[in-house]
Amino acid sequence: MRSAKTQSTKMGRPREFSEAEALDAAMRVFWEKGYEGASLDDLTRAMGINRSSLYSTFGDKEALFRRVVGRYGQGPMSFLQDALNQRTARGVIESLLHGTVSFLSDSSHPKGCLTLQGGLTCGTGSEQVKQVLIDWRKNGLAQLQKRLQQARSEGDLPRSVDPGPLARYVFILVNGLGVQAVNGATSTEMKAAIDVALKSMPL
Repeated sequence: MRSAKTQSTKMGRPREFSEAEALDAAMRVFWEKGYEGASLDDLTRAMGINRSSLYSTFGDKEALFRRVVGRYGQGPMSFLQDALNQRTARGVIESLLHGTVSFLSDSSHPKGCLTLQGGLTCGTGSEQVKQVLIDWRKNGLAQLQKRLQQARSEGDLPRSVDPGPLARYVFILVNGLGVQAVNGATSTEMKAAIDVALKSMPL
């Protein structure tokens, strides 16, 4: 007679797994393939779980992607918060740009930025996913603008400088670096580009 353990295994009892490790694996798949390009088979294979475990733990594919984006912000993109905590506006911008280059040059993860590549090619059935990424990027821009407004009120940023356009300019640079990294730009090349940009900063 087979043991109860064997019988439960045959019945498909989900094996235990680390949610954090599973999310990191899913993040890599979405990062490499984009939201629509990542199939459930791709995800479950990378996460080491079956579809039943995926649905019961994370919900559907869209819910999983939302969890991944949250983890992305707290993990690979945590340098953004570190930059915002710098003491001066100049330090904030320098830290953000140099942090972006370091992040994009890290060979331990896929090239480029998940929040750019993950949803740029979303079709008509994935508008909510595309909006998640738009909101994520807008939130980052709003945080930088708020920090620069604080700097101006403290006299650290010239009164003649509008924090809104400056914040947008910096994020245009950040997004552009992401595209350049996918195109094969090296760390040295990207650092040279931000050196030029920093020389043009009005602070």
